[in-house]
Amino acid sequence: MEIEWTCKKPTALITVNLDAEMFWLGLFPESETRPKTLSMGDYGIARGLDRVLKALEDYAVRATFFVPGMIALRHPDAIEKITSGGHEIALHGHTHRPFHLLDAGEQMEELEMGKEALERVTGKTPVGFRAPEGELFEESLHFVHQAGFVYSSSLYDDDRPYLHPDTGLIELPVNWNLHDFPYFAFNYGPAFPIGQSRVSSYQRVEENFLEEFCAYRASGLLFVPQFTPQSIGSPGKITILRHLLEEIRRHDDVLVCTCEELVKNLL
Repeated sequence: MEIEWTCKKPTALITVNLDAEMFWLGLFPESETRPKTLSMGDYGIARGLDRVLKALEDYAVRATFFVPGMIALRHPDAIEKITSGGHEIALHGHTHRPFHLLDAGEQMEELEMGKEALERVTGKTPVGFRAPEGELFEESLHFVHQAGFVYSSSLYDDDRPYLHPDTGLIELPVNWNLHDFPYFAFNYGPAFPIGQSRVSSYQRVEENFLEEFCAYRASGLLFVPQFTPQSIGSPGKITILRHLLEEIRRHDDVLVCTCEELVKNLL
């Protein structure tokens, strides 16, 4: 069920997936004994996050950070940096395990434990959820609603927000073309991606983001890019985010806000 836009303008929601080492541990538990693999996630916390936060600060953009509960517990100082900048913290699972690998009880446990972890570290109850990378069941979003979340940003079926008719949960759809990680993530073992494609051209990826933003703006749609500090946060790749923010800020007709702020306008 489509939601009638109340803002009457194209909208950009800058979102960041701070999954750090839990990305690798959630998808590949054997990474626990692979320090090289885990070090890529460590880079996101130690170096990439600061560059992302500086870019957001320089362009006066408040973003939504989707964070696994375990990352909040392991890296409370990183969460403090994010919240001190006025950014929203939303849930990205607890252990970052894909929901399609979990039974109903395990899914609810992920939601409840992750929510509790974010509340403990931030002092605020998260209202948003994004499924960890991987598939989820049709019933999964029912569990998200039961756990008290107001919105999801997990599915790829639209470029406008809509209501899940059975629950009233608001969906803020995303698109793989607007996610930096598939362009840049690479690891030999465990193999990611499985087909071992090479890292994409920075210039072409930037053009993809800018071309998509231009089209979304012209059509008055919801633009929801996803960025990952362990990939976008290198000294070279951070310019992609900076140039996108610069372009977004050039247009006064574009609403730029957090997911939570948009959802409040839609309710």
